[in-house]
Amino acid sequence: MFQYISKRLFQTLLVLFGISLITFILLQVVPGDPVELMLEKRADAQTIARVRHELGLDVSLPQQYLNFLKGAIHLDFGKSYFTKEVVTTALVRCFMVTVKLASMSFLFAVVLGVACGMAAAINRGKWIDSVLMTISIAGVSAPSFWIAIILQIIFGLKLDLLPISGFEGPVFFILPSIALGTRYAGSIARITRTSMLDVIKQDYIRTARAKGVKEGLVIMKHALKNAMIPIITLVGTELGNMLTGSMLIERVFSIPGIGKLAVDSMSNRDLPLLEGTVMYIAFVFVIVNLLVDISYAFIDPRIRYGKGAN
Repeated sequence: MFQYISKRLFQTLLVLFGISLITFILLQVVPGDPVELMLEKRADAQTIARVRHELGLDVSLPQQYLNFLKGAIHLDFGKSYFTKEVVTTALVRCFMVTVKLASMSFLFAVVLGVACGMAAAINRGKWIDSVLMTISIAGVSAPSFWIAIILQIIFGLKLDLLPISGFEGPVFFILPSIALGTRYAGSIARITRTSMLDVIKQDYIRTARAKGVKEGLVIMKHALKNAMIPIITLVGTELGNMLTGSMLIERVFSIPGIGKLAVDSMSNRDLPLLEGTVMYIAFVFVIVNLLVDISYAFIDPRIRYGKGAN
């Protein structure tokens, strides 16, 4: 186990290094000078040169990348060109908002998705199965921003039950969580159904039933546990997506999370803020994937890590 985790951690560092390099290169080829955008057209050449020097943009590109890499190692991405806020502070502030939205969306998606998937698998071929799978397909297919707008119109404007913007309290996250989690709930329901159907056909399930074990215990203890590997893989990936923010959902509901921060930094070509946001997103994805891989050993004892691990 230790050897496997060490190997995955090393791979994680390589991935983060590669992403940092690619991000830096791409930002350099994007048209537009961030200094000119920041100063608009009111500054003369001398002022522009002075600001470029203060921001460290007058040195060679390799030196700029090394400065960025050195700062990233110490979690120091500098300050925003436009707001002058420390990038790390901005990331932490937006992360605290996004994690609230992600937690509620994740809980909604997992509970609803697993429950619907199990119900569909148990009632395979019946009308319940058809209805639940039709709803799950609709949930996966419908754009999140469209669901968000529909929810705002019905529950916010027509019924006046829930707020349609802001983030002052838990109630403000109900509609965004449903809008963000619906698509993931549909995906989880479909993979849960497929995985459960594969497990239910196994001999040990038939043996448990033949021994008189209660159906509920057979489903929960034997079938669901052994069907969790593909479910965990999907759930882990979707958790990473939620933690990195949903740009459209956060825009529609005016939630100042990571997604909105990324959009704003791209619009302004705010290099420090954009680089910090990209590295945060990359870090979340690789860590979530690492935790998903490690969790396999605890869910399925047949999986062995060590010299034979790939």
